[in-house]
Amino acid sequence: MLRTHTCGELTKKDKGQDVVLCGWVHRHRNHGGLIFIDLRDRYGLTQINFNPERNQKIWDEAYKLRGEWVIRVKGKVVERPKDVINKKLATGEIEVEAGDLKVLSQSKTPPFEIDEEKARGANEALRLEYRFLDLRRPELQKIIKTRDEIIRYIREYFHKRDFIEVQTPILANSSPEGARDYLVPSRLYPGKFYALPQAPQQFKQLLMVAGVDKYFQIAPCFRDEDTRADRHPGDFYQIDMEMSFVEQEDIWQTVEPLMVELSEKFGQKKILVKPFPRLTYKEAISKYGSDKPDLRFGMEIREITDLVKGGGFSVFSEAIKRGGTVQALKVDGGARFTRKEIDELTEVAKTKGAKGLAYLVVKEKGELHSPIVKFLGDKLAQEIVKKVGAGNGDIIFFSADSWRPACQVLGAVRGECGTKLGLKDNEKVAWAWIYDFPMYDYSELEEGKIDFSHNPFSMPQGGMKALETKKPLEILAYQYDLVCNGYEISSGAIRNHEPEIMYKAFALAGYSKKEVDKKFGHMIKAFSYGAPPHGGFAPGLDRLLMILLDCESIRDIYAFPKDGGARDVMMGAPSEVSEKQLKDLGIKIA
Repeated sequence: MLRTHTCGELTKKDKGQDVVLCGWVHRHRNHGGLIFIDLRDRYGLTQINFNPERNQKIWDEAYKLRGEWVIRVKGKVVERPKDVINKKLATGEIEVEAGDLKVLSQSKTPPFEIDEEKARGANEALRLEYRFLDLRRPELQKIIKTRDEIIRYIREYFHKRDFIEVQTPILANSSPEGARDYLVPSRLYPGKFYALPQAPQQFKQLLMVAGVDKYFQIAPCFRDEDTRADRHPGDFYQIDMEMSFVEQEDIWQTVEPLMVELSEKFGQKKILVKPFPRLTYKEAISKYGSDKPDLRFGMEIREITDLVKGGGFSVFSEAIKRGGTVQALKVDGGARFTRKEIDELTEVAKTKGAKGLAYLVVKEKGELHSPIVKFLGDKLAQEIVKKVGAGNGDIIFFSADSWRPACQVLGAVRGECGTKLGLKDNEKVAWAWIYDFPMYDYSELEEGKIDFSHNPFSMPQGGMKALETKKPLEILAYQYDLVCNGYEISSGAIRNHEPEIMYKAFALAGYSKKEVDKKFGHMIKAFSYGAPPHGGFAPGLDRLLMILLDCESIRDIYAFPKDGGARDVMMGAPSEVSEKQLKDLGIKIA
């Protein structure tokens, strides 16, 4: 061993001990002849004292040191004078008097300072390019360590409950699972491709057929999706689990205690409600305009269709004539929003398809201010105020459209109002179960086409009878999400394990029996040999960590993340490859 101790472990108890430390020069200070070096490793900092009277030669070498040089120091642990104790450091009561110094490696001047506060101000693209330097920051070192501790805790949690960890293949088959696949060309079979798995969905169901009744893994997943603040492009990890002979409640009772323990042990946040609240998909959309509502604050949406029916505001009446609804959102204290802020909220509404955002301000003494009062009339406007429970200083926003779009517009406005009014307390976590998702929805890619809304392998509620007798959009599935602070943390379902029900479910989404056999023939085959009822769940590990550790971006959770354009700027990926490599694969670049 080159060292006897780490830079974060020495205390007054080690006074008088000879130690050997190794690390990076964090700071270099010359105080009237005495040189002080803050030596850093991943465990912390230790101050090293170089005194020319003690050893002039060593002092001369220390004088040449620069930031981020790697050195080895031998010396004696001494107490610091009381007036220079650094209470912010675990090692702040001691320092090491250097008796020997060896430079192990020199460093160029870094493109940004490793000091925590100064590094945060550095350009992110530059920090990602030099990620190996960025990772030296204590903040990111702590995240890496906490991530390891959480993964270890998760593994212990499942192992105690008789789950078996199984690694599933990375090179898999392409299948329609909601996102674009990453394709890997096969050299041995020209013109054919593997796909990196979007999730181990099919493999874990096949494990249930194989008799592995409790499975889990920290699973790598790959999806060719655009980046956003809570989604890492390319690759991510999920806590993948599946159980046989279970119903929906069994999955919830397995997962909820884990989320409670992770929140309280690693996030040190207050859970607002235990057990977690449960909302149907319809309730979540109706009350909060989102299937992943942020429940750290109230602010529920209210339908006022019946109240304004026949009123003089054409936007409302036209929507109602088309079979739509009128929804209202009361924002406590929202009367203080400036014109600019209301314009910003209007732009938020437009991102959800709204043409504008009608509003009604309740001033002091109940005086109403709004461009739409003249159309509604004072009497109807006052009835609306009473209906939604608004008072002096509040603002009411309106949306008129078919039920879901109308609610979703106000859901987006609600979220932005929560931010503007400081209602999103990061010291709290508001977990909730969302369930009874619709089995089908209209396709986002092909107008008028029915497609799966969630997971194509979910069991429809009512089984074959529901598929044969109900309209597709009326069929519910045994699908459920776990949400937290406005983010979807996990999706899951009780699976469809009966071949005939699966054929029928895919047929309603426009897939022929031949197409199902081509894409999922292995699943049909497996289910024909005695498949147990089963269901599972897959919390997103990275998004969960982002919330628990208060990270501004999900990129902070990864040791080596992609940038906003899905590029690894440190490694230069994606990159061009040689003509020979392409020729071996039978590929030409168009």
